[in-house]
Amino acid sequence: MTTPQSGGARLRTPAHRVSPRARRWWALRSAIGTLVVLAPQVVAAALWPRVADVLLVTGGLTLVVGVAHALVVPRVRYALHRWEITDDAVHTLSGWLRLEWRIAPISRVQTVDTDRGPLQRAFGLSSVTVTTASSSGALTIDGLDAGDAVVLADRLTRATEHLGGDAT
Repeated sequence: MTTPQSGGARLRTPAHRVSPRARRWWALRSAIGTLVVLAPQVVAAALWPRVADVLLVTGGLTLVVGVAHALVVPRVRYALHRWEITDDAVHTLSGWLRLEWRIAPISRVQTVDTDRGPLQRAFGLSSVTVTTASSSGALTIDGLDAGDAVVLADRLTRATEHLGGDAT
């Protein structure tokens, strides 16, 4: 899908997918979130028998929604998340319920950061955050192979150094 943008740039679906391992990372994050919400319900049901029936019902609903989320959302995110770096811009497409297409001109890039949390490290993944001189905030590409993230950060850093200026 392409959409005209101001300044002659075109909003299009970026070329590259994130790492396939990102699906497992997103699923595990979802499962952990479900357990964080479910555990207090189970403990409260054990401690307060008067409300145990209600808490077991809400806990069951939490479990059903959590399992559905862990099974569906990572697949949808993987199918939709894209990124691409061209000579002129950083292109991203992210989201699963609400899609966000972003273009950041290379000339506006101020910083490039990589991030690897404990779960990302376990899956060999990394995130790259590109901060720009924009009120829309930074662009983040989650779920990249750790090696690809280093190469991407280096490429963006070299491209911005080559342009010079203060990216404003």
